[in-house]
Amino acid sequence: MAHWAAATHPKLGRLPTPGYRLVHRPHSALQPEPLDDRATLLTGLFAEPARIAPKYFYDPLGCALFNAICELPEYYPTRTEWAIFAAHCEAMVARIGLGRQFVDLGAGDCAKGAFWLPLLQPRRYVAVDIAAAALEPALARLAAAFPDVELTGVVTDFSRSLDLAADLDAGPATFFYPGSSIGNFSPAEAVELLTEVRRLCGHGGGLFIGVDTEKEPARLHAAYDDALGVTAAFNRNVLNHVNALIGADFDPAAFAHIAFYNVAQRRIEMHLEARSAQRVRIAGRERMFAKGERIHTENSYKYAPEAFTGLLRRAGFVRISMWQDPAGDFAVFYAD
Repeated sequence: MAHWAAATHPKLGRLPTPGYRLVHRPHSALQPEPLDDRATLLTGLFAEPARIAPKYFYDPLGCALFNAICELPEYYPTRTEWAIFAAHCEAMVARIGLGRQFVDLGAGDCAKGAFWLPLLQPRRYVAVDIAAAALEPALARLAAAFPDVELTGVVTDFSRSLDLAADLDAGPATFFYPGSSIGNFSPAEAVELLTEVRRLCGHGGGLFIGVDTEKEPARLHAAYDDALGVTAAFNRNVLNHVNALIGADFDPAAFAHIAFYNVAQRRIEMHLEARSAQRVRIAGRERMFAKGERIHTENSYKYAPEAFTGLLRRAGFVRISMWQDPAGDFAVFYAD
């Protein structure tokens, strides 16, 4: 389903305007069965070990907590990526080109996309995110600021399928995937997603992506287990969201936030660990969690630049450019 924003003329009343279009796409031609949060969550919660996909972090409170995480001194990725953009934006624009379709994956509040709209001058902006609560007000703001750009929001889980055929034409598209969220996918899953992006870019299009790099475990641990406990609150809030989605009775305070760097897998892992034995009602069923038992909530893979370049080549990209901060804490790639 979709709707268009509209404006009100003081004399003529309510008039249609280009505004923005918001599409809710719970299923697609690529994945025709509807998304079923209940079945997905039940399967994960009754698995051994239990798991919750990181997409369930992002209810309205989760979105607000993540925005707060991005302001923490320990959480370097966001500010480092912004610094790379500021230092190299002219070279990036020259490499990417102007006037293409611009697809913002995981757009959230569209703040990063809004930075690039006046620089890349796209004719169409497609913001893709699972969180409608963040996407809709962001598009309303952009519609006022960029009245000449066609704006579309697609509310969907693109980790499951990336079906944007109805939102793009045959012209080239720049896919923008900032913030290192590609790290939530295993390397094999990342190649699968990147291959689909390469197909959708079309001739003359490309991928503009931010990637967190490997570094000493202590810094990574601090970024995902901050002193103020904001990341801990973000992690535990996923249980509130699960409670609302499927009628569970998790007590978030009964679970401890656990984050560590898995050296062998080159990834940060986040878990929720039962502080004591827990009997939880989940959609009318019971699930026992022993003291110390964990629910796996997130992986965040870290890549050396040459390793991520290898993933891009496996996905079919040929020309690859990279920009980094002086310390090499983060990398931004453009590939076509």
